[in-house]
Amino acid sequence: MTIATPPPVPTGIVQTNAGAVRGFWREAPDAAGSRSAAFLGIPFAEPPIGEHRFAAPVPHRAWEGVRDAIEFGATPHREVQGEITLIPEPAFPGESTLNVNVFTPSPGEATALPVLVYIHGGGYVSGSPSSPWYDGAPFNRDGVVLVSVSYRLGFDGFGFIEDAPMNRGVLDWMLALEWVQENIAAFGGDPARVTIAGQSAGGGAVLTLLGVPSAQHLFQGVYSISGVPTSTTLDAAEAVGRTIAELGGVAPTRAGLSTLPEARILELQAQASPMNMGGGEDGGEPDPVAGLVALVNGGLVLGPVVDGDIIPLPSRDAFAAGIGADKAVILGATDQEFNMVLAGARESLATVPAAALLGQLVSSPEILEAYLAEHHGLDTADTVGQYLTDVMFRAPAMDVAEVRASHAEANAGAPTWIYRFSWASPTMGSSCHCVDVPFFFDQLGAERVEGIAGAEPSQTLADEVHGGALGLIRGSDAGWPAWNNLDRQARVFNAPASSVETNAFADVRMLLPQTAAV
Repeated sequence: MTIATPPPVPTGIVQTNAGAVRGFWREAPDAAGSRSAAFLGIPFAEPPIGEHRFAAPVPHRAWEGVRDAIEFGATPHREVQGEITLIPEPAFPGESTLNVNVFTPSPGEATALPVLVYIHGGGYVSGSPSSPWYDGAPFNRDGVVLVSVSYRLGFDGFGFIEDAPMNRGVLDWMLALEWVQENIAAFGGDPARVTIAGQSAGGGAVLTLLGVPSAQHLFQGVYSISGVPTSTTLDAAEAVGRTIAELGGVAPTRAGLSTLPEARILELQAQASPMNMGGGEDGGEPDPVAGLVALVNGGLVLGPVVDGDIIPLPSRDAFAAGIGADKAVILGATDQEFNMVLAGARESLATVPAAALLGQLVSSPEILEAYLAEHHGLDTADTVGQYLTDVMFRAPAMDVAEVRASHAEANAGAPTWIYRFSWASPTMGSSCHCVDVPFFFDQLGAERVEGIAGAEPSQTLADEVHGGALGLIRGSDAGWPAWNNLDRQARVFNAPASSVETNAFADVRMLLPQTAAV
């Protein structure tokens, strides 16, 4: 015998600029009287198919009647990747893939609550806005409206095409944020108090938007979790785009590439991934070290591009020029983001000197020597993994903080706070990539969190990480000292106790000259 699930309790009708929507209440009010409503799969743009494929997004046309927003919309993410990804990332079929999910405690009320807009990660080629980890109920409990957004991924979102606009995925983020500006008041939010946040590629997305002049009116603050600043050149993007078109046997134009089915485009962009490089002439498996060299030297092949138009400057140069200087920022990384990359090769690498592998990644003998001295207690797999963590995430975070702090000191700009997430998961054995996400959302009981954080993750730690986010969202104050270039203080999130560290990230200072190449 099965127990029937009670039907969702509908909310009142909320009017958007394209039509009326009705969501649902997820549960009865808690002891404090808090409750949360969800409005799922609201389209902010026309489906990116036909004439809209490979084009700038177009606001969704108006609809008649009331649209039920009780199910997640279609996702650009087409394949559930199972245990490959640490975050559960549902994929939903369909053509109308540009949607927002709104979680609010006060739909239809003029409560003017602060708003958090979350952009998911996934290397710009995968990921879903519909993960249970991104559920907004805890933020609603704390008086914040949460919006999660989708965007075109991979080649459709970021690939070079001769006669198509670049950075289509970036334009999707901006149109979703325009939707928030125009509609969030109807859901109880304040369009003048919007903070954007994201993790991994999503963290890179919000750093990208921070450096986009035409996006500055869309948000007031930025929280970047394990984000990488944008530096990919148009020439590099063009080379990858032309290669993908050539592999597909078509012209690098909208007309040519539109003849390729979506599944074929996905196959071709996978072939262009750095991690699939380095196979032998006999067609053997790709060489992971060659893939890592390509990743460190060239970055992600599909993602935001410095096109001289939407993104006029690399992120670092934009911040140095003062773009986004009036926005309060929190950013940081876990201590061992990518240390697990070579874990499967630990035994085979045991007899390979770390210097031999790092020598393929580090161009300067002096930096190589200094880095090996700093990490002399690690085996080869962990040394290379830590280097990837440091050069791709930790050093760029410090660099952004220093550049912004230098500008702020001279021009009275907004503060930058930086953190380290140092807590080592008992299941993963490290503070790995993604482990901090359920702490940020205060979603320790969500699906699959136990697999990455153990059976009893620290609620105190979640309160601290989530609380820092609330401080930024509510009042532009993280709750620990802002970064300055003298004492360099950072928050160290750990359990059983977090702390504030002086001279933070000193172990990666040697890598700062290399961050521009990542």
